[in-house]
Amino acid sequence: MSTPYRDYGGAPTQLARPIDPGWDHLQGSPDAPVTLVEYGDYQCPFCGAAHPNVQAVQAAMGDDLLFAFRHFPLVEAHPFAEPAAEAAEAAGAQGLFWEMHDQLFTHQRALEPEYLLLYATTIGLDVDRFATELATRTYAPRVIEHLQSGVASGVQGTPTFFVNGLHYQGSYEAPALLTVLRAAAAQRA
Repeated sequence: MSTPYRDYGGAPTQLARPIDPGWDHLQGSPDAPVTLVEYGDYQCPFCGAAHPNVQAVQAAMGDDLLFAFRHFPLVEAHPFAEPAAEAAEAAGAQGLFWEMHDQLFTHQRALEPEYLLLYATTIGLDVDRFATELATRTYAPRVIEHLQSGVASGVQGTPTFFVNGLHYQGSYEAPALLTVLRAAAAQRA
């Protein structure tokens, strides 16, 4: 029987680092019966295609879903992915991670430094602080931590999803993802 979870050597791969409110950027209820973790790359076209699907399942699941986004910049293929991830973290330090996250996916073909500054202005960040933190790569260690946690969890590309800690291999189209998330919620009920 087919399973929507990735199977490496007989067992689904699990998240090496569980969701942690002090480390992850989260949307949704901390008491949700279902967690969805995405390892993503802001310059990856597949992640860009997955983004509206994730938003759709978040809207459909409401308080039954807790979503976490973790950085997995594929720097050899996407030269602006790591600076974009650092920009998201710099925005997060000012309480606007998700606003920057959405800007980066909306404009993922324009992630050069001058555009990152424009997005910072658009969402209302302290742009001087933001620019300084990008220039000094303040959040590079955090992005690397995310990347390392992905490698430890078996992530090999983006987007990669985990549902309740198990590596999900199905479609990231909203209807398919929603079916799996609702089934996971029903199992926990």
